[in-house]
Amino acid sequence: MSEHHHHHHHHHAPAVGDDRGLRRIYIVSIVLNLGFVAVEAAAGIIYKSLGLVSDAGHNLSDVASLLLALVALRLMQSHASKGYTYGYRKSSVLISLANAVLLLVAVGAIIIESIRKFSHPEPLDGAVISWTAGAGILINGLTALLLMKAQHHDLNAKGAYLHMLADTLVSVGVVLSGIVISHTGWYVIDPVIGLVIAVVILFGTWDLLKESVRLSIDAVPEGIDAEEIAALIRNCEGVVEMHHLHIWAISTTQTALTAHLVVEKMEGADAVVHAVKHVLADRGITHSTLEVETTVSPCGEPSCC
Repeated sequence: MSEHHHHHHHHHAPAVGDDRGLRRIYIVSIVLNLGFVAVEAAAGIIYKSLGLVSDAGHNLSDVASLLLALVALRLMQSHASKGYTYGYRKSSVLISLANAVLLLVAVGAIIIESIRKFSHPEPLDGAVISWTAGAGILINGLTALLLMKAQHHDLNAKGAYLHMLADTLVSVGVVLSGIVISHTGWYVIDPVIGLVIAVVILFGTWDLLKESVRLSIDAVPEGIDAEEIAALIRNCEGVVEMHHLHIWAISTTQTALTAHLVVEKMEGADAVVHAVKHVLADRGITHSTLEVETTVSPCGEPSCC
């Protein structure tokens, strides 16, 4: 009676990027933004400015975003256990989804406030606005700059980066509003710039939200073409056929793959697997499980592969 022959091979690779360096960036960014929130809230209380106090509350959401990203980074380093065979790495995807939702809430707040200002334009205190906006550009801009490189490799870093970039744009918009208003008295420019900034943030947030949802339901991560991967595997020397291909994200930085490889003989199967893993590693797939099957049974007859 013919039968399959199976060899299982597992491959684990470290996460992309310098986790310790990114952790330091998160901690420095949290300290900077917490300091800014404290100073802004204190100034709002001293000068009895509801606007400053409200903006301090808004900036506190940026601190929450950075804290979530820091937690996600720690969870991605968790070890496997009996109940969680991949550790808590997948939770980093849920955190990126939460960050995207936070950004959408921020966009909604900007739109609502802009619409309110259209109906009830208010004179603006130039000195308070300039002080707040200038500090916001400095702190948020510096934080965004620190996260700029990391955001290309991790969805959570991208979420934190978008939060900082959004607030930097808001601060720049406030400065522009102040300049235009001081020269023309046209107060309506403030909500107009607010709506433009909301649209810009929304476009940036959409990709983050879409990819976070995709990864949460184990879709093929963005930037990986499943058909291309299948073709590359089939073109590896010694591979007769390949089936049962699955590609999904373990975390926001790690991609996993499982597949069945069909070879003519089990002799040399390890070399075939090594070649396939090398191809996968070049495409950013750092965790692969490959099952090897032979087309011929021990008695020399073809198996029902």
